[in-house]
Amino acid sequence: MKTTLLHIKNMVCPRCVEAVQTLLVRAGYQPTAVSLGVAELDLSTPADPEAVAPLLQAAGFDLLRSRAEQLSEQIKASLADYVEHLRTARAPLTASAFLGDRFAATYSHLSKVFSRTTNLTIEKYLIRLKIEQVKEMLSYGELTLNQIADELRYSSGQHLSNQFRQVTGVSVTDFRRMLLPERLSLDSLG
Repeated sequence: MKTTLLHIKNMVCPRCVEAVQTLLVRAGYQPTAVSLGVAELDLSTPADPEAVAPLLQAAGFDLLRSRAEQLSEQIKASLADYVEHLRTARAPLTASAFLGDRFAATYSHLSKVFSRTTNLTIEKYLIRLKIEQVKEMLSYGELTLNQIADELRYSSGQHLSNQFRQVTGVSVTDFRRMLLPERLSLDSLG
């Protein structure tokens, strides 16, 4: 069976994969596989990129046409895997070693392509990705900041706190306060 690949931007989670799969099926295409950043279509229903692009854009996705854009999206998906690697590996690799294992290219080359297509360095993107993970973990309210810092391999809770404020513009304490529902005093209940 012959297939064609579509490289898709803004697929960042399992729900995105489901959304693209559903969108393609509703549009009459037969996806054989959909994963982060990629949809593989059966050629029995030829995929015209110009016809698929508006459907994807309406759902918040974009079709990637250039090799550099495709590589940058693959790097983003790999960095999401890297954050999970940080949390689970006994002796995690550095980001550059992790990406080097995934791609047949030097970290320098990957970094240049990524920066050129996203206007952001791999390091800054990784920091943003980790901060989004921190926000999620804080919203659960199960771990202390130091535990989160340990899990994501920060040198200290203070380092994480400083980076969090730098990226989000608010302190961890203020962020936690924003997550808590406003409570009424017992006297005001009636």
